[in-house]
Amino acid sequence: MSRILDVLQGRPRDLGGFTVRRVLPIGHRLNVGPFIFFDHMGPLRLPPGQGLDVRPHPHIGLATVTYLFQGRFEHRDSLGTVQTISPGDVNWMTAGAGIVHSERSPQDDRASGAALHGIQSWVALPRELEECAPAFAHHPAASLPRREQDGTKLCVIAGEAYGLRSPVAVATPTLYVEVQLTAGATLALPEEHAERALYVVDGEVQIEDQRFSEGALPVFAPGVVSVQALRDTHLMLLGGAPLDAPRKIWWNLVSSRPERIEQAKDDWKAQRFARVPGETEFIPLPEN
Repeated sequence: MSRILDVLQGRPRDLGGFTVRRVLPIGHRLNVGPFIFFDHMGPLRLPPGQGLDVRPHPHIGLATVTYLFQGRFEHRDSLGTVQTISPGDVNWMTAGAGIVHSERSPQDDRASGAALHGIQSWVALPRELEECAPAFAHHPAASLPRREQDGTKLCVIAGEAYGLRSPVAVATPTLYVEVQLTAGATLALPEEHAERALYVVDGEVQIEDQRFSEGALPVFAPGVVSVQALRDTHLMLLGGAPLDAPRKIWWNLVSSRPERIEQAKDDWKAQRFARVPGETEFIPLPEN
């Protein structure tokens, strides 16, 4: 019996100046474990003098996870945090009851033309933590556990896998691993996580009798799953424990309670969220 439950394909989305490949959510599948949003950004390079500017916007009920392969972002939030993230670092921002943040290309990157390639994902917080105090944590690349053997390079970004544990604090069992495979290498997916998926950043793999290339995200049933790289391949593994209740997602707002989304919409429209120090711009509430 096939372990492949579903296959999602990234869809282009214009974010006002640059295009991402959005994989989650999609109509028939809103999450894999706690992951309720998954964007593949880039790769791109802007002309000299230009940069990327994601103006201040709000979040509730989730944690955002920024992980870059190339380029840098300067993160600012309503807690007063100012943090530059570089490739291999983890920015984990817990929105909880509400936070506002911006992400922009650092000024010293703009002269040569800003680069960007990475993954922006969101994880839903458990219901009992949806209204927790907001928080921000930065983990440099050197702090993440890694393993290299038999043509496989692993980095555990969050949660546990392959006997390695990330220092990133998570609220539920989480699987989030960056994998690089040389052509011909094989990898067995960890079996301890109830929900699992694999995203092909670049390259091509074979699983059972199917081939998957860049932009594909197969979702798996519990049990043994073996992956073989047909050429040098870059993957992200994601998943974890099932959600404790369905989530409503509207714009950047997530909650198990639809009325909480409406409250947050009203609060943003009335500018009752805390402001990001040093920022004067913001993204208006969408009209629909």
